[in-house]
Amino acid sequence: MSQVQDLADGVFAGNRRQVARAITLVESMRMQDRAQARELLGILREHPTQAVRVGVTGVPGAGKSTFIDALGVRLVDQGHKVAVLAVDPSSSKTGGSILGDRTRMSALAMSEQAFIRPSPSGNHLGGVARATRESMLVVEAAGYDVVLVETVGVGQSEVAVAGMVDTFLLVTLARAGDQLQGIKKGILEMADLITVNKADGDNEAASRVAARELTTAMKLITSDSKARRPPVLTSSSYTGAGLMEIWEAILTHRAYLETSGGLAARRARQQRDWMWSLIDDELLESVRQTPSVKAIRSQLEADVMAGGASAMEAAQEILSSFARNLPSTWME
Repeated sequence: MSQVQDLADGVFAGNRRQVARAITLVESMRMQDRAQARELLGILREHPTQAVRVGVTGVPGAGKSTFIDALGVRLVDQGHKVAVLAVDPSSSKTGGSILGDRTRMSALAMSEQAFIRPSPSGNHLGGVARATRESMLVVEAAGYDVVLVETVGVGQSEVAVAGMVDTFLLVTLARAGDQLQGIKKGILEMADLITVNKADGDNEAASRVAARELTTAMKLITSDSKARRPPVLTSSSYTGAGLMEIWEAILTHRAYLETSGGLAARRARQQRDWMWSLIDDELLESVRQTPSVKAIRSQLEADVMAGGASAMEAAQEILSSFARNLPSTWME
């Protein structure tokens, strides 16, 4: 039996160490590891699951991690197995994750029925880790029936996360001011569900007002009276108020997608988009690792930074060098 099959068997058995090893494998950019990752994912895909996939994004300071921690604990108490894929900003020095989600989600991290994995986002737009999709397949194969994908922040680039989950949840705050104004045209159009978080204490009344205002705003996004409008709720990670109502709204949205045929169509589009994303990643890495490109890369970068060559000229030279030295396997 191959090492990859052994790893797959460990994942299917729910072995946490093997799950972690499998995610490390699919995150790797080494050519040998990528080949093994493809083999592993091929095996895992033979056993599809019906896990609920939820993307969680929000304005800075909205308390996304604390929200996920509190919601995750309650879902575990209900008998669910919860996986959190938290896409961290990457350290510019080491490339590693720097937010430490196991610290920020301390209660959930203590549960044997939960698995938390921060993934460094690298240079990918919006902080979406390249291997997040593959990691989702790994944790689902391991029996986790709820997968929560937490993003770095909020912005147009978060469309990448919206494009890999079933339900896209926006966590915002009362009195968000300019932060909220800045996201209206982008994230609000993609949100399937919205919650005004930290609705407790002196902030509870303001949160309810903000929820009503957002409900009105959602009506203005589309003129189609038959179009589904994302519900706007309030929540408190501190008191737990509203958390299970949000989970019920997620399940309602999932049922809506299944009944309308939208879930199958959404996942089909996601598979198509994933295909092109993989092609983009493999092509970029192949360009970077081609010996002829590596030989001229540093000099061209220096020329561009010094103004001796334009970015367009340098890019064309790199691409021409790559095309002249395509790996022989590409020509078969």
